[in-house]
Amino acid sequence: MGTVQAEYRLSQLDHLEAESIHIFREVAAEFERPVLMFSGGKDSIVMLRLAEKAFFPAKLPFPVLQVDTGLDFPEVLEARDNWVSRLGVRLVVASVEEAIRNGVVVDDGRTTRNRLQIGTLLAAIEENGFTAAFGGGRRDEDRARAKERIYSHRDEFGQWDPKMQRPELWNLYNGRIRGGEHMRIFPLSNWTELDIWHYIRQERIEVPSIYYAHRREVIERDGMLLSVSGAVRPRPGEEPRTRRVRFRTVGDMTLTGCVESDADTVQKIIEELSVVRVTERGATRADDRFSEAAMEDRKKEGYF
Repeated sequence: MGTVQAEYRLSQLDHLEAESIHIFREVAAEFERPVLMFSGGKDSIVMLRLAEKAFFPAKLPFPVLQVDTGLDFPEVLEARDNWVSRLGVRLVVASVEEAIRNGVVVDDGRTTRNRLQIGTLLAAIEENGFTAAFGGGRRDEDRARAKERIYSHRDEFGQWDPKMQRPELWNLYNGRIRGGEHMRIFPLSNWTELDIWHYIRQERIEVPSIYYAHRREVIERDGMLLSVSGAVRPRPGEEPRTRRVRFRTVGDMTLTGCVESDADTVQKIIEELSVVRVTERGATRADDRFSEAAMEDRKKEGYF
């Protein structure tokens, strides 16, 4: 009788998961002091779940770092605290408000809190001596993020030069750095927004409630729907309306828009995204609309 050999193949989602888990383990083995940048948004939550699986049953061998603009959605901060509490991980909060008070960054009244995160983040990395920082960037978000390597080198000033990135042939990563330099690590580089939601469904991951359709008072400004709050007040000619909306991405409340939607479950979100042709940042982030190179300019200065 002939030998029957079963064929074993990973699904696309299982392959992405395996790659990300491999990256987490490589960084933990190679770098002295890594940290995971954790906003409490869907991408960073998925990243935290992958890290949990990478090191289970041990605890995460690194802390998580949040850059708090002071204008974050309460639902997102609640999700952040729930995950930190459940995993028993150390949370480092780099506050933009505190950075302004300490003169680390300057609030001139015109620069957005989102941009002030850059100096705040770099100061936190230097102060804590972090040598590698995991970020949740995906290649489908923006052209600049599509230029990233998985190991993204940052110089002693925390700056990124897309022309000086290292080759990653055969999934081999070069993590050598000099004193004062660090690496940004992107385990979700090959994921898409749709992959993220498929994984959330598969793993039954809890994410902030504002990702699901709900009724909210909003105003229309610069082609986006902004949530009315203490940080966002109607200007003359702007009429608040209550609409059924959800957020595709989360960040500074003054810059992050929502979209009209009836998708109040993970499955409905997946169905909605299957026909959408605009990235979440292009559709709902005002800071990425200044120019086609807005994200790349911020990344060169040290942004996520």
